[in-house]
Amino acid sequence: MVKNILIITNNFNTDYMKYSPFLFLLIITMLMCNILNAQKLPKKNETLRVLELTNSYFMDKWPDAGKTIITNKERPSNIWTRAVYYEGLMELYKIDPLQKYIDYALQWAEFHKWNLSGGPKVRNADYQCCAQTYIDLYLMDKKEERIKNIKANIDVIMATDKKDDWSWVDAIQMAMPVFTRLGVVYKDTNYFHRMYEMYAFTKNKHGGNGLFSKEEHLWWRDKDFVPPYKEPNGESCYWSRGNGWVLAALVRTLQLLPKTDSHYKEYLQDYKDMCKALLPLQRNDGFWNVSLKDSTHFGGKELTGTSLFIYGFAYGINNGVLDKKIYTRTVIKAWKALITDCVHPNGFLGYVQGTGKEPKEAQPVNYTRLPDFEDFGLGCFLMAGSEVFKMK
Repeated sequence: MVKNILIITNNFNTDYMKYSPFLFLLIITMLMCNILNAQKLPKKNETLRVLELTNSYFMDKWPDAGKTIITNKERPSNIWTRAVYYEGLMELYKIDPLQKYIDYALQWAEFHKWNLSGGPKVRNADYQCCAQTYIDLYLMDKKEERIKNIKANIDVIMATDKKDDWSWVDAIQMAMPVFTRLGVVYKDTNYFHRMYEMYAFTKNKHGGNGLFSKEEHLWWRDKDFVPPYKEPNGESCYWSRGNGWVLAALVRTLQLLPKTDSHYKEYLQDYKDMCKALLPLQRNDGFWNVSLKDSTHFGGKELTGTSLFIYGFAYGINNGVLDKKIYTRTVIKAWKALITDCVHPNGFLGYVQGTGKEPKEAQPVNYTRLPDFEDFGLGCFLMAGSEVFKMK
C-alpha cells in the first residue's frame, strides 16, 4: 500500500495537481485510511459476534453432545477432535461467560462419565485430550469424579519408565497440557518432570535426532518426514497444523506451569523460536500454507494451522512475551483473512483441512468442502479468536 502511494505521488501529473490539489489530497487520504484500517483489529463486539456465530452453528448441529461421530466408521464423541473443540469452547467462555457453554461441556463430560474412550490404561495421547476440559471443569467445581479417571490414567504412565509415547507432534498438544494441569492441581512436580521427559524425547530422539529442527526451529510431524525426506521444492516437510499443535501446547503449558519449573525457560525459548520461524512464512493473503515452506505442494488457504499460529502469537502479545510491534500486524492480517474468507453466513467454516498427517491429506481444501470432522477446526478458530479478543 505504501508502495502504491509512492507511485501515485511520483507519477501524478504536476499540472493536474496544480489545478486539482484537493483530488490529490483525497486520494492520498483514502490510501492512508486503508493502511490504518488494515492495521487495526476488528472491534471486540465484532470478534465476539463471529465467535458466537460459528459456535452456535456447531451447537445447533450437535444438540446431543454425547452423540457418536460417524465418518468412515462410528466413534465416541470424546475423541481428540471433539476434545479440541471443547478446548476452544472453554477459551470462549473466558471472554464470554455464558452458562450454556458450561452446560454443553458438562453434558459431554457427564455422558462419558468423565472417562477416556481408549480405556483406563490407554497411553495414546489422542484419547487423553478430553482431560484438558475435564480438569478445567474440575477447577470450577472440585468434584472428585471429574478428575479421578484421568489422574489414574496418567499415574499408570508415571509408574513406568517409558517416555516415547509422543511419537507424532500432535500428541504434544493432546497430552502435555494434561500433565501441566495435574501438576498444578495436586501440587506435584513429578507430573512436570515426566512431562518434560516425554517432550524432550520427542524433541531430541524420535526419528533419530528428534522431530524438532535445531536449525529451522520447526517440527517434522513424525519420523516419516525427517530428512532426507523432502517436499517437491526440496525443502523440509513442515506441516502447518502439526507445528500449530506444538505452538498451542506450549501456550497451554506456559499459561499454568510455575515459572520456577526447571524447564520453563526451555519451553519459553522453544515457543519464541517457533514464532520467529513462522513469522516470515505467512502468505500475502494472511494464511500459512499447509506445507510451510512449499507453496507448490497443495498451496492455498487453510484455517487450522493459521488459527493455531494466531492463538500462539496473540497469547505472546497479550502476555508481553512477544514484541507487540512485530507480531500485531501479522495477527491482524491473519485474523481478518479467516473471518473474511472462511466464515459462512450460517457459521460454517471453510478451508478446514480434514484429519491426516501431511499436506496432501483431505485435499482439496476450499471454501465449501465439508471436512471429515468439523469440530477440531472450530476449536482452533475459537482459541484464536478468544486471544485476539483480549488484544488491546
